[in-house]
Amino acid sequence: MQRSYEKWYSPALGREMEFLHFGWSGFPVILFPTSQGRFFQYEDAGLVDRLAPKLDRGEMQLVCVDSVDSESWYNEYVPPVMRGRRHEQYDAYLRDEVLPYVRDRAKRGDLGVFGCSFGGYHAANFAGRHPGLVTKSVSFSGVYDVHRFIDGYWDDTDFYNSPADFIANADGALVEALCGVEWVMATGEHDSLAADQRRFDAVLSAKGIPHHTELWPGVFGHDWPFWNDAVTRLL
Repeated sequence: MQRSYEKWYSPALGREMEFLHFGWSGFPVILFPTSQGRFFQYEDAGLVDRLAPKLDRGEMQLVCVDSVDSESWYNEYVPPVMRGRRHEQYDAYLRDEVLPYVRDRAKRGDLGVFGCSFGGYHAANFAGRHPGLVTKSVSFSGVYDVHRFIDGYWDDTDFYNSPADFIANADGALVEALCGVEWVMATGEHDSLAADQRRFDAVLSAKGIPHHTELWPGVFGHDWPFWNDAVTRLL
């Protein structure tokens, strides 16, 4: 499997950011780690190995990015207003720095985003914010709003980084663009975040946005064995 380690200083974030690139050709996918996770998490957890046949055949390539969760939504040492602002800088890093790299390396215009748990939030949020750039979003055991991270605070930055909220209020051209994304969500029916998935499913349905949702019966689902089994089928 072709693997490369990449790092550069991010102007948007004001610090170095690392990521791993797997594969040599095919559909490019950005992978977001779970809450406060690192860029090497999907490799360590075995998910990359599950996709190795697709990577080796040149059907897919993966970009496993780092997170700044501990500096944004999970940073309890700064006021809530600063958490959303830091995430907005992360969004700029993805849009203006990572995406051009992916496009240049992949030599194609489509893009997938993927994440488990809070990585599922990142995937859904980036796809919702930039439906003209993202063609497929896959979230396993995801979170789809940020209310629980901001202690009752709420402003426009938070609203536009909370997909269950801003998509619920979308109309016109934005809804049309969101319909161009292939939306996929999945988790176990006993996952503590299953209600989050049901709510986001209802939001997409209410807007007439096509999507595929799975609630795996009889299981918790919020763990690596479930995610690793499902990724080869749903990504």
